[in-house]
Amino acid sequence: MRLANLGGRAALITGTRALDVSAASDGRFGPDPMSVLRQWTTFAEWARTAPPATEPYDPGLLGPPVPEPRQVFAVALNYPPHAAEAGYSPPDEPLVFTKFPTCLTGPRATVELPGDRVDWEVELVAVLGTGGHRIPAGDATAHLAGFMVGQDLSERGVQSRGTPPQFSLGKSFPGFGPTGPHLVTPDEWRESGGITCLLNEEVVQQASTDEMIFDVAELVARISAICPLLPGDLLFTGTPAGVGNRMIPPRYLTPGDELVSRIDGLGELRTRFR
Repeated sequence: MRLANLGGRAALITGTRALDVSAASDGRFGPDPMSVLRQWTTFAEWARTAPPATEPYDPGLLGPPVPEPRQVFAVALNYPPHAAEAGYSPPDEPLVFTKFPTCLTGPRATVELPGDRVDWEVELVAVLGTGGHRIPAGDATAHLAGFMVGQDLSERGVQSRGTPPQFSLGKSFPGFGPTGPHLVTPDEWRESGGITCLLNEEVVQQASTDEMIFDVAELVARISAICPLLPGDLLFTGTPAGVGNRMIPPRYLTPGDELVSRIDGLGELRTRFR
């Protein structure tokens, strides 16, 4: 199943066709995408027998599949080459920080640059379905609604400001969390695929999601051991090597740039900057 936010309404997507969830379910689910996630178990059962998607849709109407999560977790240094380029050994524990939900935007966004040190980080994003507290790693997949492509944009000047520095504000400007294009359920995508980021058609990041130090199940277990996870919560799982601030010389986003973020089997984001 592929679930989208189409003009603010939950929709099931098949190829170039869409099915409005609220209309097809006679108002039982939706139209708010968040209300679907709050009823995830019963919605997923209904969706398996839903009518086929038949209406063409405009991709320009796609918004963030999960527009208003209550919690957004993110993980630093979760690919060994990225840890190495940052000058660190692979961590023994997940390094978790937060992004604030107001930073989220959709798969075809134009983002205003708040400074001259904005960097890119393509990431796999996991979405919680049923949530839970102290979830065993072996049960984690059953708690997931699905996966999508994400970008953890970062203003490195703000991120490194202060002694010691802190991450969350520098990663939470408006538009600093592009996500989408759809939420893809675990039965359709098995957590393994090529992950790529292109800046103005130049490949700057390329890896496979199965290279993560801590996989999604382990991250869900480690985080939920402390924080109860809620339906619709997002988990940005870390980025591969190739970020701009570790290049020599450093490279940052500028007005007019286009950033394309892809994960095989999940789709792509296209973000422009002004």
